[in-house]
Amino acid sequence: MIDSRVASDEVARFLLAHPPFDALDEDTVGRVADAVEVESYLAGATIIRQGAKPVEHVRVVRTGAVEIVHDARVLDLLAEGELFGHASMLSGLPVGFEARAVEDTICYRIGADVARAVLGDPAGLRFVARSLLEQAPEFACDDRGAGHDPAHQPVGTVIRAAPTVCRPEAPIRDVAQSMTDAGATSAIVELGDGTLGILTDRDLRTRVVARGLPADSPVADAMSAPAYTCRPDRLGGDVLLEMLDRGFRHFPVVSATGSVLGVVEDLDLVAAHARSPFFLRQRISAARSVDELVSTARELRPTVIAMYEARVAATNIMAVYSVVVDALTRRLLDLAVEEAGELPAPFAWLALGSLARREAAPSSDVDSAMVWFGDADEALIRPRLHEIGTKVMAELERCGFPPDPHGATASNRLFVRSLSSWQDAARSRIADPSQQNALILVSVLVDSRPVRGVHTGTPVADTFRLAERNPALLRLLARFALSYRPPTGFFRGLVVEHSGEHRGRLDLKHGGMIPIVDLARWAGMAAGVTTASTIERLRAAGAAGTLSEPDSRTLEEAYELISALRLQHQVRQLRAGEEPDDFLDPRALSALTRSHLKEAFRAVASIQKRVAADPSASIR
Repeated sequence: MIDSRVASDEVARFLLAHPPFDALDEDTVGRVADAVEVESYLAGATIIRQGAKPVEHVRVVRTGAVEIVHDARVLDLLAEGELFGHASMLSGLPVGFEARAVEDTICYRIGADVARAVLGDPAGLRFVARSLLEQAPEFACDDRGAGHDPAHQPVGTVIRAAPTVCRPEAPIRDVAQSMTDAGATSAIVELGDGTLGILTDRDLRTRVVARGLPADSPVADAMSAPAYTCRPDRLGGDVLLEMLDRGFRHFPVVSATGSVLGVVEDLDLVAAHARSPFFLRQRISAARSVDELVSTARELRPTVIAMYEARVAATNIMAVYSVVVDALTRRLLDLAVEEAGELPAPFAWLALGSLARREAAPSSDVDSAMVWFGDADEALIRPRLHEIGTKVMAELERCGFPPDPHGATASNRLFVRSLSSWQDAARSRIADPSQQNALILVSVLVDSRPVRGVHTGTPVADTFRLAERNPALLRLLARFALSYRPPTGFFRGLVVEHSGEHRGRLDLKHGGMIPIVDLARWAGMAAGVTTASTIERLRAAGAAGTLSEPDSRTLEEAYELISALRLQHQVRQLRAGEEPDDFLDPRALSALTRSHLKEAFRAVASIQKRVAADPSASIR
């Protein structure tokens, strides 16, 4: 039952006492109160039905209580002042829960137009995003489209239009007109030194209109610089969290080669995250002890199984897995640093290997390093950082993430260095790649990515951008990319291990994944791309001509097929309570899948042969 008769000042006083309205100014809340309708429900009445079309109103519980139910299971109980319905309204997806009055209940109903204006405010947006992160997976929305969940997709898929781009000397008037013509809320400013600025609607209001800045002034006078950017292969939910942490509402999306692909906005990602069943990161960030993190980390494997059953692509599941390990590592570092006290220099923790590429699987171990910045006395800083690194690696192992067995971790003093030391090591290997273990170190450091302590750039990996000018290094890297080939022996046309513990099984990692990863690293470096995912490196190499486009596509398709089979195998092991590995019994595959996999291996081997015959042919 709806009754619009209620004093708006009474409604406003109530709303101002509850989030997100408590963070808004009184005039704004007054306008919301004027638009409120009052609904009354008897105990047991259904307010919103599960699976219903996207809601056109949000509701605030005024008196009484509302149960949130998913498939007959009560997920939450909402009390006075709590908001619901906003996930479906923002995402445009069917409702993923039933809202039911537990007792006689009164709700304030707010129309979508008014609600969107409130929730689009920075304070409202923070409330929405953080509430979505705290909810149970089923609460967000109907899960029938889980396999196409944008929060699990690369953020590049969220881009809606080509970017509006200008130079810093362009008049503000012209840039604002270009934004209007394109229907854009921002413009990217190319500064000419490899960095970007950004001009947003908010900048136009606060820096131009409010301050009386002349419209013919250069856009450099009103822009924000440098703009924080993201790569197109980062997950939408991960980028949203970074936006919230930084307080920004627009991130330019930049390819590995530096091209501006577009701009992603916060509301795009809030809508995407409303679809996401992945909320472990929020729980990790809120954990107050290592024991709590160990307990929370146990939920990652069941979540991988759930995503697999929802038909999320294997490469996206691996990216999500890597992001959660990042979050866990950051929180463990926070706790360790808090215990260690003030350090004499700032530092960063670097993920290496598959974690750095965001390609980790449940069988993956943890490769890591540490780097400190500035001129601090090595005798003071290095032992303390090594102690932190040893502690965090031990705690990651408690959480179920074992260290690299070859010692490429921050618990090894060799992997705890100053920035200048890491850069000197990198430049030395670029200049003389014949040094012992030079190519191994290059492959490790090229895949390094900061997890904590650096907000932009990849200071160690970026040193290898010089490598594209060194044909000798690239030729050796090409040969290094041929180090792993399928082992000998055959089972129904598939290459298998013929001796040892895994006799008769297919090594999907060394016989399948690593040859492609190594080829992509070499071809990506030849194209001027350092840190990036394997797929992004292959695409950059195809575009630059360091691999032919057909070879690039072939390797990408083979990588996706092998990733899918690898994850399928590991999910089966997890369901059976076994530790995941990379050794697949070919008898578990259908004849069609065996045929596809055999062709994929043959295609990769053919490309390896061409590279072996002339590793410099594709290097410009």
